[in-house]
Amino acid sequence: VMERKQASKTELYTDRSDKSKGYPPVTPPASRGGNTLDKTDYMEYKTPLVGRYSSPEMAYNFSEHKKICTWRQLWLYLAEAQQTLGLSITKQQLKEMHDNIANIDFQQAAEEERRVRHDVMAHVNTFAKACPNAAPIIHLGATSCYVTDNADLICMRDALDILMPKVARCIHRLSVFAQDNSKLPCLGFTHGQPAQLTTVGKRASLWVSDLVMDLKTMFRVRNELRLRGVKGTTGTQASFAALFAPSEDRVDLLEKLVCEKAGFLACYTVTGQTYSRKVDTEIIHSLSSFAASCHKICTDIRLLASMKEIEEPFESEQIGSSAMPYKRNPMRSERICGLSRHLMNLASSPLATHSVQWLERSLDDSSNRRVTIPEAFLTADIIASTLQNVSEGLVVYPAVIGRHVQEELPFMLTENIMMD
Repeated sequence: VMERKQASKTELYTDRSDKSKGYPPVTPPASRGGNTLDKTDYMEYKTPLVGRYSSPEMAYNFSEHKKICTWRQLWLYLAEAQQTLGLSITKQQLKEMHDNIANIDFQQAAEEERRVRHDVMAHVNTFAKACPNAAPIIHLGATSCYVTDNADLICMRDALDILMPKVARCIHRLSVFAQDNSKLPCLGFTHGQPAQLTTVGKRASLWVSDLVMDLKTMFRVRNELRLRGVKGTTGTQASFAALFAPSEDRVDLLEKLVCEKAGFLACYTVTGQTYSRKVDTEIIHSLSSFAASCHKICTDIRLLASMKEIEEPFESEQIGSSAMPYKRNPMRSERICGLSRHLMNLASSPLATHSVQWLERSLDDSSNRRVTIPEAFLTADIIASTLQNVSEGLVVYPAVIGRHVQEELPFMLTENIMMD
């Protein structure tokens, strides 16, 4: 398969080098002299959400390394709790697991997954090879969702912790802007037409108000997050009850210990094989609602920029247009609007996924969530960072605003006349 792929890439370059078509000779990147580039750098699609936009901390939060380290940490939490409650697990086994949390052989795991066709078991086997003495106790009594679901909840909690301070900074920057311009009168607009006067600061307070609502929603969602916990294959804890028989009361203690180790206040009381996918709908909705607010804010800025009343930051060497260099396009606000539409559309995906989870669960959620959840947070992250950049550098042109007010002022008097 790889040979066929490479052959097709070579043919691509050969075709483009055909002098009869007027194309110059082109050498594939992998065979160029000097600083040789990895052929995958430019020969395969990579999401711009990571390569172009999002912050390193958010990109790492949804990385494969963070995910598998979290899986291994969860296996360690489980083993530690099981030892505390009396299972025959040694300190040496726990130390071996602890020392190999980040010692991940991804190539070996990939080979294992090709063999067993199961991602969790592939990593159980890979971890066991790194911890041969601890192999018998890794994943003891657990189902795959013990690591996959709990790790997803941990990563989403951490993602909200990354995102919320950025939203708070946007609120602060726009609040300062609103205060600084609270007494600068400008035309209000309703139905896209000039209306009664407002102030530049009053208009910005509308933006701040929406963002405050979004931050409150994120804060609530984050604080209501629970761990899936130690529930077994259908949410009944049957495997752990068998493990601790006849002392089944220790199962509740086991879950409590794991929950505390993972940094959660509580576990979801009721689950199927997975935690309810309705949780995902609430989390993604909080992000898409934030995106809607940012789209509205940046649409306002774009409209005001078209009238030259307000302008987003514009660098000294920035080029607005390749053909019209005099233009000062609001490209940051346009970027936010484009990404916000993407994030708003993602909100429908977890709704659909939740609605079709048959009985205790079906696996059609997995592939969808692998894409939807990271993309939602990565998109929200770059929206927040870009909005902060815009809000820190907004430029106001009072003379232009004043001229527009003067042009409409005679019409502004009509309401006063009617009131008299």
